[in-house]
Amino acid sequence: MKLSNIKICVSGAAETSHCGKEAYERAKELGREIVRQKATLLTGATTGFPYWATIGAKELNGASVGISPASSEAEHIHAYKLPINNMDLIIYTGFGFSGRNLMLTRSADAVIVGCGRVGTINEFTIAYEDGKPIGVLEGDWSADEVIKMIIEKGNRPTTNIVFDKDPKRLVEKVIELVVRGKKVHGEI
Repeated sequence: MKLSNIKICVSGAAETSHCGKEAYERAKELGREIVRQKATLLTGATTGFPYWATIGAKELNGASVGISPASSEAEHIHAYKLPINNMDLIIYTGFGFSGRNLMLTRSADAVIVGCGRVGTINEFTIAYEDGKPIGVLEGDWSADEVIKMIIEKGNRPTTNIVFDKDPKRLVEKVIELVVRGKKVHGEI
């Protein structure tokens, strides 16, 4: 396992009862596709949609890094009740969910949003405010509509945001945005 230069955060709901039946397979396919595209998966070291992406990444022996709200492994497991498997490295921030969300999105080159709730919207708005490349996986969940409303009323450029229902096409589009941004900034 080798960490890639491109790091993609998968953001989504930890509690997934509202996500629908297709969310599990689509999240796993996101994880697989991130690996196929030779990128490193970042998550909030949580359950649900992001965790499912780690399962997909590990199926292809890809690199997966979790950024935890907890200050230690013990707190991560016992207080937050979060998993430790399917991640090659977990960084314990001790910053709670809001601080973790900031570190997670800022550590990534891009953010892909799936089925989510308020924490996912928080990660989206941080990435949006920072001008990060963002991919929105469209599905049978309401986060898509909330994100579209934020974009419509956000008075910010949207050239770094792409939407797609297909995980493969979405990851390809997001990586294209990352590479284009790195070229503009002289990073490659």
